Amino acid sequence: MFSHKTIEKNIGLLIVLTFILVSVGGLVQIVPLFFQKSTTQPVPDLKPYTALQLTGRDVYVREGCYVCHSQMIRPFRAETERYGHFSVAGESVYDRPFQWGSKRTGPDLARVGGRYSDQWHYVHLMNPRDVVPESNMPSYHWLADAPADAADIQAKMRTLNIVGTGYTEDEIANATKELEGKTEMDAMIAYLQVLGIHPPKDY
Repeated sequence: MFSHKTIEKNIGLLIVLTFILVSVGGLVQIVPLFFQKSTTQPVPDLKPYTALQLTGRDVYVREGCYVCHSQMIRPFRAETERYGHFSVAGESVYDRPFQWGSKRTGPDLARVGGRYSDQWHYVHLMNPRDVVPESNMPSYHWLADAPADAADIQAKMRTLNIVGTGYTEDEIANATKELEGKTEMDAMIAYLQVLGIHPPKDY
């Protein structure tokens, strides 16, 4: 239809054809993922976040933890030996937005759940250098004094149900009570303790 020379000399045509090419290529790569069970179904035993864990996740995002910590173990020996089983999409079906990434000023947190005690996490968040002397992570001591926000937790859970999370009415009704007397520190630790505790078994 057009010679290569014609396309190179016509910037408008080059832009249009590039856009079409990128759009088609993107659709070919992305659309099939919506129909693959491995990317749309949770791995076995994976449950939606509880009200406390969901609140902790919101604190995690608000404080920008994802800027220094990825939650994506790549399928390379150096990574799986250090962090555990590589990450699969089925582990992140309840994450909106997901926390995958490539930035690692600090270690990957995809499998941090259950690796340390609640007390360790508390001390680490209060002053990271008390448990990791070489750490350059800042202190998040104010989380221990900030009450967990229960004002809109039920609305969040109902909103997540719209996209298929699957909270029951009982879970939503009891969400506010679950956060009573809890701090943002409690919520953050609850979130960290659930990360990666159900690694895939069929890969």
